[in-house]
Amino acid sequence: MKAQASLASLLSNKISCVLKSCPSPLPLVRITASKHTHHILFFLVPPIVASVARLAAVSASLFCRVWCSGLQICFVLFVATIAGMWSSSSLQQPLLLQLLVVQSLLVAVVLAQRSTTPAWNTLTGNRPLVVARGGFSGLFPDSTSLAYQFALSTSVSDVLLWCDVQLTKDGFGLCLADVKIDNDTDIANFYPNKSTTYSVNGVRSTGYFSVDYTSDQLTNVSVVQGIYSRTNLYDGLPMQTVDDIAAISKPQPGIWLNIQHDAFFSQHKLSMRSFVLAASKRVVISYISSPEVGFLRSITSRLPKVTKLVFRFMGQDVVEPSTNQTYGSLLKNLTFIKTFASGILVPKGYIWPVDSGLYLQPHTSLVSDAHKAGLEVFASDFANDNLISYNYSYDPLAEYLQFIDNGDFSVDGVLSDFPITPSEAVVNTLVISKYGASGDYPACTDLAYTKAISDGVDILDCPVQLSKDGVPFCLSSIDLIETTNAAQSTFSTLATTIPEIKSGNGIFTFSLTWDNIKSLTPSILNPYTNYSLKRNPKNRNAGEFVTLSDFLSLAKNQTSLSGVMIIVENAAYLAKKQGLGVIDSVMNALSKAGYDKPGPQKVMIRSTSSSVLLKFKEKTNYELVYEVDETISNADNAAIADIKSFASSVVINKDSVFPQDVLFLTGTTKTVSKLKSSNLSVFVETFSNEFLSQAWDFFSDATEEINSYVTGAEIDGVITDFPKTANRYRRNKCLNLGNKTPPYMAPAQPGALFQAIPPGAAPPAPAPVPPLTVSEVIEPPLPAVSKISPSPAPAGTKTGGQGNAQSRVTICAALLSFPVLLASLLLI
Repeated sequence: MKAQASLASLLSNKISCVLKSCPSPLPLVRITASKHTHHILFFLVPPIVASVARLAAVSASLFCRVWCSGLQICFVLFVATIAGMWSSSSLQQPLLLQLLVVQSLLVAVVLAQRSTTPAWNTLTGNRPLVVARGGFSGLFPDSTSLAYQFALSTSVSDVLLWCDVQLTKDGFGLCLADVKIDNDTDIANFYPNKSTTYSVNGVRSTGYFSVDYTSDQLTNVSVVQGIYSRTNLYDGLPMQTVDDIAAISKPQPGIWLNIQHDAFFSQHKLSMRSFVLAASKRVVISYISSPEVGFLRSITSRLPKVTKLVFRFMGQDVVEPSTNQTYGSLLKNLTFIKTFASGILVPKGYIWPVDSGLYLQPHTSLVSDAHKAGLEVFASDFANDNLISYNYSYDPLAEYLQFIDNGDFSVDGVLSDFPITPSEAVVNTLVISKYGASGDYPACTDLAYTKAISDGVDILDCPVQLSKDGVPFCLSSIDLIETTNAAQSTFSTLATTIPEIKSGNGIFTFSLTWDNIKSLTPSILNPYTNYSLKRNPKNRNAGEFVTLSDFLSLAKNQTSLSGVMIIVENAAYLAKKQGLGVIDSVMNALSKAGYDKPGPQKVMIRSTSSSVLLKFKEKTNYELVYEVDETISNADNAAIADIKSFASSVVINKDSVFPQDVLFLTGTTKTVSKLKSSNLSVFVETFSNEFLSQAWDFFSDATEEINSYVTGAEIDGVITDFPKTANRYRRNKCLNLGNKTPPYMAPAQPGALFQAIPPGAAPPAPAPVPPLTVSEVIEPPLPAVSKISPSPAPAGTKTGGQGNAQSRVTICAALLSFPVLLASLLLI
């Protein structure tokens, strides 16, 4: 008791509050977990090397995210820091873990609200509910105390805790995701070779079932992560009963019980009806859902008025066991459902169908039809780390808003395994494109640039490449293989190896004329194609390449743009070996476009080469940006002094701000603070929407990641291939409150989740990351542009008298091009 009192006192002394903003209300949802059948990329979890490490400190900053009910709600954020020691023996003491987390739960308090709040398009006009399915099961094992407690501390104040109820042989109600409990527990370790086969709703299923074991027999069985694509480092937590969850939820409004298989338990002489009715007398149950009509009708008149019943729809062709009708048929008779339920729970495809190509179809009339019948509508089958429609550009927030704030209707609630998907805050942060909106269209094409402009980007970027005939144009790489079909074209024979530029073969821009390059087909960048996560297939080859002059003309006419960022690389090689002066080409194009004169748009020149930036400094007054092309933990004083002699801004990667280990943030480097203290602006890349690009600490949510870098590390700009997400993040109307505007929203706490990994599962400490030194910054001056005689036009060029140019290609070039072609085919 003294230890508990001491910890409580420590928490009380260390709690501080900061005002926090919130935008439009965000719904959050969860998808059913299945280790064996779930289609998420379950092979992605990195291997965890067990070590007998000791956690010297556990720092948990748990922050509350609360819905905005209108435009002027702000919240108090309590941040608690728990300091203590976990010995290896504490892994066997789940009560200590629960104590630490329970005592760190935080309360969100409403501080300000407009007197007139716009009504939602829900049935009641109230904002949609957030239901945390299995707690925060997107990170922690489903239905564990840690998952539930973390959901409470990071969600709206009235979040409901979802529990899938499974009955034991002696009638205890456990919260586990599925009727087959071997997917989510380690029961097979305690009872090997004891699986059984039963009929579950007419389907033969083999596994371990709760009905075969008493609660005492399951005492030592622990819960594990049921989806392989999610971290397993929090495995080993004890099972929770319905009463346990009800105790955790206090003083919250209550819990949501889902009764998925009443008929199955009845076959085993277990009464789910008796259990639920008895539980309703002990604990507050806000909602009870079930896909079985007979079960809901059997309890409808026996429950307290505070409890609502919800009929859960399964697939439209699935047969409901008690009526022998398909769920599709029952959907046509909503007035019948209204006789025993106050709402319906439907898969999201019932509302916004998605075709086989993952594109949105027009929404159905289900929500409006149900509301007319007096039924609330709850949406399910969402997950931040699941594949979603290409219309959302991998941004889960965009999908959630489609269901609750589309102008036509709003669902009455959503299920979420990531109930923290955040509010945005308006901050003074530059949004810089990464090859235009290259997450939606092929990089550096006209469509990628126009999309970035319409998405609200501040700075439009152009990585300048030179063609054989000296035409400067925008392309993400000097190697055409990376973003075009060059390897499948007649130019594949031009593949060669140039160690000064890159390892391996390439077909380089200076080997083809601009007319050659224009004839190629652009290809969208797919950084996660190895994990079957591809970007919008319909746009895979859309758009046309643009010259630097065309790019500048486009940008010049956009009043929404703050400026352009011109990226220059490989200048020394091009000058010395190819006789091409990329710096002069850029300066001439900028001058012709009028950018050499004062105007509303600024010009930023970016390069990893200090000699390139020094050359621009000699001849222009443009803003110069130095890119650090390696991960660093700091920068020594001499390196910073040298950078300041030619640049005013620095670009670094995300790991140079928050280093990672096994996809968890391990802490914060000194890089940003050191650079900013020297009056250097800091831009960070690359912020993508795909969940695979984000550490576990960001909960598979791009907006949460951006916020953590902007408000946590205080960077000055984000470089992103999805500008729309970053722009929406800073457009929060809730912050337009004058002196009441909260300046920050709570960022992730780097290292908090990593330090909470049980000692036995913690990976070895990573090697330290070195700082940036002056020797890495200083470079020799650029060479003069060589005078090189023009070489013959490449094969495929339309010029007279060429004859059969391809017959002159050497066997060496042919052999070089074959692996290039093979590699490119594998990437399609």
